[in-house]
Amino acid sequence: MTRSNSAFRNAIVAALGGFLFGFDTAVISGVEKSIQHLWMLGDVAHGFTVASALIGTVLGSLLAGWPAEKFGRKKVLQAIGLIYLVTSLVTAFTSSWEMFVIFRFLGGIGVGASSVVGPMYISEISPAKSRGRLVALFQFNVVSGILIAFVSNYLLFGVGEEAWRWMLGIQAFPSLLFFIMVFAVPESPRWLVKKNRLNQAKDVFNEIGEDDPDAAIKTIVESLHTEIGAIKESVFNGKYNKPAFYVVALAMFNQLSGINAIMYYAPRIFEMTGLAKDTALLQAVSIGLTNMVFTLLAISLIDKFGRKTLLIVGSFGMVLFLGLVAWAFYTQDFGGYAVMFYLVGFIAFFAFSQGAVIWVFMSEIFPNKVRSQGQTLGSFTHWIMAAIISWTFPVLAESSDMGGFYSFLLFTIMMLVHGIFVWKVLPETKGKSLEGIQRDLGIH
Repeated sequence: MTRSNSAFRNAIVAALGGFLFGFDTAVISGVEKSIQHLWMLGDVAHGFTVASALIGTVLGSLLAGWPAEKFGRKKVLQAIGLIYLVTSLVTAFTSSWEMFVIFRFLGGIGVGASSVVGPMYISEISPAKSRGRLVALFQFNVVSGILIAFVSNYLLFGVGEEAWRWMLGIQAFPSLLFFIMVFAVPESPRWLVKKNRLNQAKDVFNEIGEDDPDAAIKTIVESLHTEIGAIKESVFNGKYNKPAFYVVALAMFNQLSGINAIMYYAPRIFEMTGLAKDTALLQAVSIGLTNMVFTLLAISLIDKFGRKTLLIVGSFGMVLFLGLVAWAFYTQDFGGYAVMFYLVGFIAFFAFSQGAVIWVFMSEIFPNKVRSQGQTLGSFTHWIMAAIISWTFPVLAESSDMGGFYSFLLFTIMMLVHGIFVWKVLPETKGKSLEGIQRDLGIH
């Protein structure tokens, strides 16, 4: 195996956690009505049940940084695989609503932790020249998981009253595969340097194709000199205001696009336009497929054209297609499959831009000594916004005949503001070493 293939292999294994992340978050769209009927849930209990995993993601994103620093990225990835495996089996087989909610919540902790540690690990084992593509593999696997969840929901729809159990339980197979495969990847060389295990770090750098392992280790040691033997720094101490602001804003805009509302409620949105339930599930598959194809396109271009270019192009497209969806709801003229085409257009531009860039940017904008804290901050912001949008969207969308219009008008305006923010404020990180990015930001 060549050194470049080794880096790619390690990234693929870590990114499989992203596949489980995507599957776990999207599968509920095909399950939510069945469990509502099974346990005769009222609106509040039903909303809480659907959101229980999102609440877990918020907690998981907050908690993951500490064990990743203490025990290493690899061990935390193994623990995430085990969480996915156990929670998928329990939620599939339980007859208790309380157990279902508890283990959906625990599964959400795994999702939140994965969103922090997966991109962090990949960014730290990737050479600078290919880091964008390799970290974006995580997002590609997220959207692959979303697609497979939509496909399996569609294929299993109508096979019986217990179909929802199969929808949830099938996740156990990739979870077990991920758990086993993580044993075969190396630990992050930057974490090894932090623990003063320099020979092991050099071996990993050699394995992944670093051009000058000794120079890379020296650079990391220098970047950590204020932490080693000194007071532990906080991402909130004022020194890191710039990267913290960039990450929080980007994570907020990611969800203010409406992406999670569309992913969680795609079948319901299509039903609002007059499509039947089975047809609505099929249209959700088209969203998942588009998401995957355009994420793959973004991965191939992110290191060539840069993060900002993709985000700006995406902003134009998202404003256009979200505006068309808002107009369709305003006029109540859904034109058969018009809204489906508009949403597919939005998904294409989202996947090409925000979807692929966010995890890459969050994993590289902070220096080594606070990277886990910074990644936690970004993921926490992402998931808390996801919870807010996913909870409020059905309330707003069904509040009146104009609810759909108000929802998508809000998303359209937010993406217009997002485009201006990226153009005027956000820095470019393409092709720079993780330490070089900090020098450009004036952080020493």
